[in-house]
Amino acid sequence: MRKLDTIVREYHWGSRTALAELRGEPSPSAAPQAELWVGAHPDDPSRLAGCDVPLDAYLAADPVGLLGPDSLAAFGPRLPFLLKVLAVAAPLSLQVHPDRAQAAVGFAERGYRDDRPKPEVLVALTDFETLSGFRPAAETAALLDELNLPSLAPMRDALAAGDPWGALRWALCTADAGLVAEVASAAARVPALAHIADLAEVYPADAGVVAALLLNAVRLRPGQAVHVGAGVLHAHLRGTGVELMANSDNVLRAGLTTKPVDVPAVLSLVDRATGPAAVLDGEVDGPLRTYRTPEPEFRLHAVRPGAVLAGGGPQLLLCTKGLVVVRRGGDEVALRGGESLFLPHGADAAEVSGAGEAFWATTNL
Repeated sequence: MRKLDTIVREYHWGSRTALAELRGEPSPSAAPQAELWVGAHPDDPSRLAGCDVPLDAYLAADPVGLLGPDSLAAFGPRLPFLLKVLAVAAPLSLQVHPDRAQAAVGFAERGYRDDRPKPEVLVALTDFETLSGFRPAAETAALLDELNLPSLAPMRDALAAGDPWGALRWALCTADAGLVAEVASAAARVPALAHIADLAEVYPADAGVVAALLLNAVRLRPGQAVHVGAGVLHAHLRGTGVELMANSDNVLRAGLTTKPVDVPAVLSLVDRATGPAAVLDGEVDGPLRTYRTPEPEFRLHAVRPGAVLAGGGPQLLLCTKGLVVVRRGGDEVALRGGESLFLPHGADAAEVSGAGEAFWATTNL
């Protein structure tokens, strides 16, 4: 087992308190802290504590021994997942991620960041608000009727025809600052759309505000999770959560951002399915709570003292509260809030003790 030194990324939407307090550092922080990265992504790999060796370089030196044959055969000589803590104080961009085939083509031909998909699961540490996936068309049409805005007639017509994708295309390609202001004013009077008015305060001329009318508004309680598969249009709004994803940084943005957007790419990738967001309560087995998704690259588990972490395949463990002690074979590592470790492939199970809470990332093979 190797304890890790990790990277905190600073973005404007981050919190000045959440990650600082998690890590026992002065709060508020000097700059907004948005993401704590735990893993081996080449952009910001964690480093082995005490020797400053990047985790990706460490794995490259012995991929068979450290990752194990199953992970190596399925995902190649890299850690297949990336673990993060997100601290969201302002809305993230309206975005979508490619699937495996789309990522490979996009990397080869369209300048994507890498050749891998980026499905995700996020578990709320605090109350967490997000937008995720197309709401059923009839429900969205009913909400538009409450807004009672003739200017949204093309969107309403597309929904009546069962075409939320067409409604999205109209919103992203048509909405201007005037329509955003009109929608925001009306949304402030509809409780189910209060988040639309909030978005407009941050992005008063962004077509993504109008597009957000189409998406499920999700409020997670601590311990609940949302699974975001390939093609699912989403935008996190506020809260702190642990996020596990495939080891990728492929993000295509449609709005609600100051970064470049690529509306045609988003429209080509977006999943047109409608329905409620994929909210998970987790499956409890004693001190373990497991959040199951269909993604082969990862599985996320919430861990309390008394848990036994099965061996096999590469693993990460992140402490999010208090103190946890991990014992595996003759090794013992103590972790406090924000600290993490890498557990290499091996047959030995690890035992967790202490009085804290942690999250355990494994493959889903």
